[in-house]
Amino acid sequence: MKTRRRSALRWRHDFAAVWPDNSALILQNCPTDVPPSAPFSSALSTSSTSLADRIEDLLPQTQCTKCGYPACRPYAEAIAEGRAEYNQCPPGGAEGVARLAQLLGRPVIPLNPVHGSEQPRRLAVIDEQVCIGCTLCIQACPVDAIAGAAKQMHTVIDALCTGCDLCVAPCPVDCISMVEVTPGRTGWQAWSQQQADEARARHDWRTARLRRDKLENDARLAAKAAAKLKEVEAAAAGTPEEQAELARKKAIIQAAMERARQKKLQAAQDSQDSQDTPAPPTNPTDSEPA
Repeated sequence: MKTRRRSALRWRHDFAAVWPDNSALILQNCPTDVPPSAPFSSALSTSSTSLADRIEDLLPQTQCTKCGYPACRPYAEAIAEGRAEYNQCPPGGAEGVARLAQLLGRPVIPLNPVHGSEQPRRLAVIDEQVCIGCTLCIQACPVDAIAGAAKQMHTVIDALCTGCDLCVAPCPVDCISMVEVTPGRTGWQAWSQQQADEARARHDWRTARLRRDKLENDARLAAKAAAKLKEVEAAAAGTPEEQAELARKKAIIQAAMERARQKKLQAAQDSQDSQDTPAPPTNPTDSEPA
């Protein structure tokens, strides 16, 4: 077990080489003296940013999905388009609601309890003696804050954890617990703007990486299918039964290739639509803080 703990410490140390921008944070190793809430980001004063951009700048970027959306960006877009209220973010707490209300020119309202309550910041802790190395928590973490490999003990990079809780439910052996690290401080009093910006960058990088991995995997499968189709077409079939079997295989491969082509076209169309969709019209009270 000492070897496992030494491995965890070595992962924490080596991770600084992977995330050089966060090396100073990692050396603190789970700081409990989190700086108080920071002032609004300077990006809010940029007139060229959309309303969704400015709303996203005010969210804590924990990517916890407690708001009912898969990440902070979709929630910001939903608020900007009038599809969601601005009091659905428990990590931001009452101060977060007040920030959004000021930006939107709307009254300050209580946090919606349906989405949770404002709490101190929490960190995920993995019981190293129980972890079986299933990697499910790694797949669930939205900011790549868990290090490990299949059938090897995992560990949480404390300085990168946003306390989203998303790693807890997938664990089949219940070896992950959430520990409070800012007693008496909640919401933006327990989470700084710098931490939010860094969590957002890691989430965006992870999203881009997963998208790239999927595209590369789809390309490999398409190339494999094309090679198999050529192999089937080149095969000599003698009996009627063999010819029928080759025709069946060819039809299956062609159908699979067509499905892959349609998925690729749809993904490209969705990406183009997201770029072409204009920002919703705003009035002066929506675009400037009250």
